[in-house]
Amino acid sequence: MRKEGKDAIIEQLKDKFSQSDYFYLVDSSALTVADITKVRRIFYNKGLGIQVAKNTLIKKALERIDGERFQGIYSLLHGPTTVIFTETSNLPAKVIKDLNEKENLEKFVFKAAYIDTAIFSGPENLETLVKLKSKYELLGEIVGLLQSPAKNVVSALKSGGDKLAGIVKTLSEKE
Repeated sequence: MRKEGKDAIIEQLKDKFSQSDYFYLVDSSALTVADITKVRRIFYNKGLGIQVAKNTLIKKALERIDGERFQGIYSLLHGPTTVIFTETSNLPAKVIKDLNEKENLEKFVFKAAYIDTAIFSGPENLETLVKLKSKYELLGEIVGLLQSPAKNVVSALKSGGDKLAGIVKTLSEKE
């Protein structure tokens, strides 16, 4: 590949890495062409971007963004690497786990994930990432917790509204 072609791929990867707070690195070298086609279709249907790239090009793209921030990723860039770009931190982990268990694609090996400045590496961390809650799940829980006290007050007023009206009526009759 000529230098111009490499530079174009590096810029394309740099743009994708810049737009994504989360990305995963996997090794898909042992998959057959049919399996790779199946994997690409599954990731596409889930709204996840997937791209195979040379490790040196991935490293150069990350260095152009911020060389120090991605320092922990560089040592994991060996062997064929597939990059999965996502907007939801835990979705690729769930898909990879499903591929390994339900689709019998154990050869689709998780290498690492970059989640909001944290690096999770090795297949042993895949389960941790599956259990990780997404930003929207956490926001939903916070909203639910904030609404809970207000709901309790409203329901208490509704159920005690008859009692309150009775007390006011009794007090007004005493005079």
